[in-house]
Amino acid sequence: MMTFSDENNCDIAVIGGGPAGMMAAGRAAELGSRVVLIEKNNQLGIKLLITGKGRCNFTHYEFARNSIAENFGKKGRFLYRALDRFGVSAVLEFFESRGLEWEVERGNRVFPASGDAGTVLKVLTEYLNKGKVKIICNAKVLDIASADEGLQKFKVIFNEQPIFSDKIIICTGGKSYPQTGSTGDGYIWAKKFGHKINKPLPALNPVKTSEYWVQELQGLTLKNVSLQLYQDGKKRDERFGEMLFTHFGISGPIVMDMSKHIGQLLRKGNVKLWLDLKPALDFKKLDERIRRDFLEFKGRRFKNSLKKLLPGSMVGVILKLSGIAPEKKVDYISKEERNRLVHLLKELELTPTQLLGYQWSVVTSGGVELREINPDTMESKKLPNLFFAGEILDLDGPSGGYNLQECWSTGYLAGESAVKGVTSK
Repeated sequence: MMTFSDENNCDIAVIGGGPAGMMAAGRAAELGSRVVLIEKNNQLGIKLLITGKGRCNFTHYEFARNSIAENFGKKGRFLYRALDRFGVSAVLEFFESRGLEWEVERGNRVFPASGDAGTVLKVLTEYLNKGKVKIICNAKVLDIASADEGLQKFKVIFNEQPIFSDKIIICTGGKSYPQTGSTGDGYIWAKKFGHKINKPLPALNPVKTSEYWVQELQGLTLKNVSLQLYQDGKKRDERFGEMLFTHFGISGPIVMDMSKHIGQLLRKGNVKLWLDLKPALDFKKLDERIRRDFLEFKGRRFKNSLKKLLPGSMVGVILKLSGIAPEKKVDYISKEERNRLVHLLKELELTPTQLLGYQWSVVTSGGVELREINPDTMESKKLPNLFFAGEILDLDGPSGGYNLQECWSTGYLAGESAVKGVTSK
């Protein structure tokens, strides 16, 4: 913590104490600027602490800039400069050089070796303290005034007290997990300064389904499965990996990654999901596999013949959906019944009804229009000395550490860029 000679003035005010805000404030302070970091919660990094189920998947182990950027879709090119300046290797070096050990897990997801998101927050807090960033918590920003209102500096009003700053970096996030303070406040100020806000929507969200039987599978995780999204008889998306059943529907990495697309299509009409439980086998090979199992279980009841094919908790559901009598001996199961079982395992139908919404959304899709931000600096093209970083931007990637990498990269670049032209008093 630091005290200024004039406590109401600073070079750079950063609004939002999440990943992007902490990185932006730390980098600006490291370069010699007097920085105030304003956070409305009672501590920094509340949302960071719950990422990755509290373990914090803080980046993705992929070093090619283009490979990281393309996971954000067509808009990913906006990140080229930020990733060049502070990419994955730089992020790993940043945390490792400050004592954080890390490890790469399934799907190239990078976690702190401690398995505790608090260790990531500790590194960032020490970074801020070393730079003598003035941290103000429990401070809800009520308004930001600018030169357009006759001021020489930005005036940030919070808790009825003003801070005057040469430059502002807005890192308030989106609307996901509002319980952590992400309630879209930054959109209001961005609009005030002339920025377009592309409609915010939940992304990386669990999906509610209409099938009664999903409740029976609550807590079951399936690995190496394929999920296909259909509308009007056309396949619109497909993902391969891990999926989780819940009491309301489905979740897990492949569902979360597809959820944005599901939400978009639901606004147009009904959609269907087909879950392929055995994607490594085509229909013919799966049929052969089932015939071998039936031969092995010859003379036994159908209900006792699926234990090598399916997780135990799933057998009961498949028995019901197959329409084959559980007590029927496998020797007497017809080709038609076996074919029905094969299709059930390859095309288990799920009907999405809605996304769970912002309360369970990992990130927000939409936000500040990228064409109005200079990708080389993160500075607004609408108003000089105003910068944006992190989730408030109209950028969202899949699960796996991509979105936190975007926060580190844009935050670092914004903090560095904001220092240019600032002379400490």
